[in-house]
Amino acid sequence: MAFDGIAIAHLVYEMQEKLNGARITKIAQTESDKLLLTIKNSFTNENGGTKRTVDRLVISVNPSLPLFYLTEDNETSPLQAPTFCMVLRKHLNNCKIAGIHQIGLERVIRFDLEHLNEMGDPKEKRLYIELMGKHSNIIFCDEKDTIIDSIKHISALVSSVREVLPGKPYFIPNTMNKTDPLTVTKEEFIHILKDKPQSPEKALYRSLTGISGVVANEIVYRAGLENLSNTAELTEDSASNLYREFEKMMEDVKKHEFHAHIIFKDKTPFEFSSVLLTEYINVADYQKTDYESPSRMLYDYYHTKELYGRIHQKSSDLRRITQTLLERSVKKYDLQLKQLKDTDKREKYKIYGELLTTYGYDIPEGEKKFTCENYYTGEEITIPLDGEKNGIENAKRYFEKYQKLKRTFEALTIQTKETKEEIEHLNSISNSLDIAVNEEDLSMIRKELSEAGYIKKHSSGKKKNAKNTTKSKPFHYLSSDGFHIYIGKNNYQNDELTFKFASGNDWWFHAKQMAGSHVIVKTEGKELPDRTFEEAARLAAFYSKAREQEKAEIDYIQKKHIKKPNGAKPGFVVYYTNYSMTIPTDIEGIRELED
Repeated sequence: MAFDGIAIAHLVYEMQEKLNGARITKIAQTESDKLLLTIKNSFTNENGGTKRTVDRLVISVNPSLPLFYLTEDNETSPLQAPTFCMVLRKHLNNCKIAGIHQIGLERVIRFDLEHLNEMGDPKEKRLYIELMGKHSNIIFCDEKDTIIDSIKHISALVSSVREVLPGKPYFIPNTMNKTDPLTVTKEEFIHILKDKPQSPEKALYRSLTGISGVVANEIVYRAGLENLSNTAELTEDSASNLYREFEKMMEDVKKHEFHAHIIFKDKTPFEFSSVLLTEYINVADYQKTDYESPSRMLYDYYHTKELYGRIHQKSSDLRRITQTLLERSVKKYDLQLKQLKDTDKREKYKIYGELLTTYGYDIPEGEKKFTCENYYTGEEITIPLDGEKNGIENAKRYFEKYQKLKRTFEALTIQTKETKEEIEHLNSISNSLDIAVNEEDLSMIRKELSEAGYIKKHSSGKKKNAKNTTKSKPFHYLSSDGFHIYIGKNNYQNDELTFKFASGNDWWFHAKQMAGSHVIVKTEGKELPDRTFEEAARLAAFYSKAREQEKAEIDYIQKKHIKKPNGAKPGFVVYYTNYSMTIPTDIEGIRELED
C-alpha cells in the first residue's frame, strides 16, 4: 500500500485548505489508539454570506493500520474518557488550528494550535501525529516541543533511541538514515542508487524518506527500467532517465499536483496512491477509480478492504464446508462412473446365457469353453465355462450376472445423475460465496446449504422481526445504452430473477456449462443493441467460475424459453434453443447502480 509521505503530503494539503483557522470543538478517544476530532470552520462565500462546515478528523495509530483522514462519519465515545483524551480536552477545547505541516516528506504531521489558558492568555501548543507502523504515536507538546502527554508512552526500557514521556523533549529520530527526496541533488541521487547494489525499487524506498515500494515501482516503471535487477548495471543514460522521472514526481509534490485514485482488481481494492500508477493503466485485470479528495480515497479503500476481508473471514466456515462436500462428491462421482463402466459387460453376459440355453444342453461337465455361432451377428463366438457346471447351469450363471449388472446399471444411472447435479449445485454455491459482498448474502447461502441438508439448521428459539431483516439484493448495472441489467448473487436470487422478475421477452445470460449467476436484461419491449448484448455477456462471464479466464463462452436466450424441471435444485434451469458468444471476462466501463 502507498500510505507514504506523498499520500500524507496530499492529505496535509487538503487539510490546509479545509481546516486552517478552524476550531476543534470536540475531542473523543474512541479506541485506545484512535482519536476523533470534530472541527468547525466558517468561510465567506461569493455572495458575502457565511458558510459553516463541520468535519471530523480520524487519527488512528494502530500499529497494523495507522490512518489519518477527514470523514463525515461519527463514532461512539466510551463513557469514561481515557487520560490522554482528558488532557487534550483540558488544553485544546475550542482551540484554533493555526497551521498544519508535514515534516519534510516524513510520515509526521504537526498541528499548530492556539488556545487561551485559565487566565485568558493566548498560548500555543503542538500536536504531532506520527504514522510509522508499529512506532506510530500521537504526541502533545508545548510551544518549545516539550512533551505534555502522548497516546502511547515509550520509556527507555522500550526504546533506547527516544523516550516519549511527559517532560521529555520531542524530536524525530533519524534511525533509517534516509535522504529527503525533496532536496536531494542528481549527484546524491545517483550515488545513493549505486552505493548499495540492489534492485532500483529497493534502492529508492530504502534510501529516500516517504517513498513507498509502490511509488518506487512506479518511478522505475516510468523510466522503463522495470526489468533491471541491480543498480550496479545502471548506465549513465539510464541513471539520468531514472532521476528525471523521480524529479518530475517530486516537482508535482511540491506544486501540490496529486492524482488520488484506487486500483481495483476484480472489484476488490488492490492499491491506492496520490501519484498516478501508470503501470496498471490499460491492463485488463485492473480498474481505476479517481478521487478529488485523498480522505475519501482512504476511507473507500480501507472501508471496502475491511468489508471484503470481514466477509471472506465470515464465509470461511461455509467455504470449508462447501469445498469438503464438493471434493467428496467428485470422488463419489468418479467411483460411480468407474462402477458404471464395469456394467458394460452385462449385455455380453446376456448373450452368453441365451446362446448356452440354445446350444448348450449337451455340453458335459468339465468343459472350460464352448464355441458356437452368435446368431445375432453370424460370427463365431467362444464362451468361457465353469468346468464344474454343465451348459444349462453355466447359462443360468451368466443370466444371474446379467441381472445383477443390470440392476447395478439402473441404480448407478440414477445415482450418477444425482451426484452430478449435486456437484453442479455445490459449484454454484461456491460461486455465490466468491461474489458475496455482505452478511445478508452469506445468510442466504447458509439458508440454502441448510435447506439442502448440507448443514444443520440453527435456531435461536426466538422469532426474528421480519421488518428488521435486511434482504440481500441482486447486483444492478446499467448498460451503455440505458438498459437495466440484474445479476443474482445466489441460487435463490437466480430463481427469483428468472421466474418472477423477468418477463417473457427479457434476455437471459449464463456462462456455458459452468457455475455462474443468472443475468437478466430488462428490455421494456425494446430491441437490445449489440453493445448491450456484449455487456450483459461480460457480466455473466465475470460473475461465474470463468472470471479468472481471459474469455468465456456465454449462452443467451429470451426468458420465455427457460424452464425449471420439477424438483430441480435452486438455480437449475433447462433450455434447448439458444445463442452463444465468446466474450472477455472484464467488466470495466459497465456502470453499477446502488439500489
